[in-house]
Amino acid sequence: MAAAVAAALAGAPPAGLIYNGGMTSPIHTEPALIRHLGLADYDSTFAAMRAFTDARTPETRDEFWIVEHPPVFTLGLGADRGHLLAGASAIPVVQTDRGGEVTYHGPGQVVIYMLMDLRRNKPGGKLYARQFVHKIEQAIINVLGAYNLVGERVDGAPGIYMAGGPKRGAKIAALGLKVRGNGCTYHGLSLNVAMDLAPFSWINPCGYAGLETVDMRTVGAQAMLSDVQQQLADELIRVLASNESTNLAREGTQPI
Repeated sequence: MAAAVAAALAGAPPAGLIYNGGMTSPIHTEPALIRHLGLADYDSTFAAMRAFTDARTPETRDEFWIVEHPPVFTLGLGADRGHLLAGASAIPVVQTDRGGEVTYHGPGQVVIYMLMDLRRNKPGGKLYARQFVHKIEQAIINVLGAYNLVGERVDGAPGIYMAGGPKRGAKIAALGLKVRGNGCTYHGLSLNVAMDLAPFSWINPCGYAGLETVDMRTVGAQAMLSDVQQQLADELIRVLASNESTNLAREGTQPI
């Protein structure tokens, strides 16, 4: 941070920024900074995400926060508390400002919070909301594929589901994002690796009654949580920087 400030004061673009002739908007060439937060309670992490987003400027580097949470249920803005079932009272419930319904976070789950500015110029171009979600989902599918697991999207139900086998249709990864009007995002995704899955039976996951939730261990993949955390963060960076078409129509004229 000190080096970037010194460079700016000297009249040079901060490291990771390139200004092309006459452009007032910099192209950011640095990938997101990956931070490993370890085991951290949800409330303090949620507050830190909002504080980071409040304070960021057009020059602030994007960040991915990798975290593991103690057991907690989180509710999206429009969540129906009726999706909290018998047994749910044993675990804290936190109201959030992300999209989506109720979900569960707990030990053995990869959680990556994506603090990004979608409107800035960067390798791979600016991102629109649907493109952003599609790329996140693709990164999860790619990482599952590295463990010989086949995941798929389901129209109208964000997240990743098992595409075959006895657990076909079961959910293995969830998405929940907040995109502010200035294009800055927080919250993110979760991928179940090796968890106690019982708390998922105490809710209607993502608002779907009877939806089965699985982890990588349940469907035959033995993996270290730390390995999957790093692999998924690296793959998100790769996919988000890629110019590969998502074959999605852009919604509106402004990236959000």
